[in-house]
Amino acid sequence: MSEEWELNKSSSVPLHQQIYDYMKRRIMNGEWPVGTRIPAQRELAAKFQVNRSTVVYALGELSADGLIDSKVGQGTVVANNTWSLLAAASPPDWNRYVKSGSYQPNIQMIQQINQAEMNSNMVRLGTGELSPALLPTDKMKEMFHGSLENKFTLGYSEPKGSLYLRERISRYLHTKGIQASPSSILIVSGGLQGLQLISLGLLHSGSMIFVENPTYLNSIHVFQSAGMELFGIPMDHEGLRTESIGRLKRQHHAALLYTIPSFHNPTGGLMSSQRRAELLTVCTQERLPVIEDDVYGDLWFDTPPPSPLKAQDRQGLVLYMGSMSKTLGPGLRIGWIVGPEPVIDRLSDIKMQTDYGSSSLSQHAVAEWLSSGLYEEHLARIRTELKYRRDYTIAILVQHYHEFAEWNMPQGGFYIWLHILRPISMRKLFERALKEGILLNPGNIYDRHDQQHLRLSYAYASLDQLENGLIRLAELIRQNLQ
Repeated sequence: MSEEWELNKSSSVPLHQQIYDYMKRRIMNGEWPVGTRIPAQRELAAKFQVNRSTVVYALGELSADGLIDSKVGQGTVVANNTWSLLAAASPPDWNRYVKSGSYQPNIQMIQQINQAEMNSNMVRLGTGELSPALLPTDKMKEMFHGSLENKFTLGYSEPKGSLYLRERISRYLHTKGIQASPSSILIVSGGLQGLQLISLGLLHSGSMIFVENPTYLNSIHVFQSAGMELFGIPMDHEGLRTESIGRLKRQHHAALLYTIPSFHNPTGGLMSSQRRAELLTVCTQERLPVIEDDVYGDLWFDTPPPSPLKAQDRQGLVLYMGSMSKTLGPGLRIGWIVGPEPVIDRLSDIKMQTDYGSSSLSQHAVAEWLSSGLYEEHLARIRTELKYRRDYTIAILVQHYHEFAEWNMPQGGFYIWLHILRPISMRKLFERALKEGILLNPGNIYDRHDQQHLRLSYAYASLDQLENGLIRLAELIRQNLQ
């Protein structure tokens, strides 16, 4: 049992843990075979120059693991090693695995929202997706019942996605002023996967990400789980304020900036043309890459939004993200990233390592919708429906909320950012509404310091649910105002 190994008393690892690790290592690698006698506690304490209680703790852990055993008249001996443990392995401690995983859990309120959304009777006043009644389910069935062209395959697609789809997206983006060849487009399984690929493939742990404040990114942990921090930049009625970006970038060594210029989530705001130009100018000067999330850009009501940042990008500074989740159907799980080819090559390599490509069936469906003209027809109908729903919701707010709240008039997208003018406990309001079958999206999901906003969505709930839910919510707010 002699050994020159010594405890490192300046280490942050507790002494009993060091002793445990040392003895376990000797047992598991076969240096101390089954039956080897372990010295007495006093002898070990003297050897390691620690209190006897420290040795007792370490031996207790080894005994609990089944590695040593104490028998009357024999002392303490090695009872198991690698091979005997493999023959009778204990069940894994899955709770420990769950707690030690690197991906951060959703905040509690988001978990409650995700759970409540499974209840079909819930009135969902904040859900950021189209109502099932607005999705083109019948048209999609017709398309699949028709003849599938030779381009369709059930095999794996290319690393960047179906060339057929990327060619159609390239043409579609041209209508937005974006020049993107198919080789600079990557098909992803929705916008969220696009963000995850960027966090895995382009950024280092510890990187700082500039975001609008409030931001949708605070409601998910795609960057935080990769070891990155979010830094909120204030907004005004024209969008992200740009005057402090240069100073903050140098101060915090930011890696990139994430923005939703068109019909922002959660505020519904629209960044002006002037502000877009200012943002691109300062990011170009500071060499600050930009992720432009444009998943709501097609959902304008009266006039199209200003050109995307990517349309004015002449230096490959902007990674542009689009998706069909907010327009054609979230279940398709089809989105895209547009950027410099070396970046797209890098991200496509990581995507192949994670899922070997998005659904070939969904890719084919989206390509057909884009090439047949069905997508533009569908958008025209959805814009009309959403505008009507917006006006319907605003009318209810004017009648029932004018005494204690104010709100914006979104020009597209899904969201109204409701500002409750007097202090209120958002947690109590959320819980009270949930008990009455009303599901809310409070502002502190998107800005943890926000206790006076609700993200209202007119896209998901039926008109009857919107009316009844909003009227009851007004009553709950009045009861909970401080």
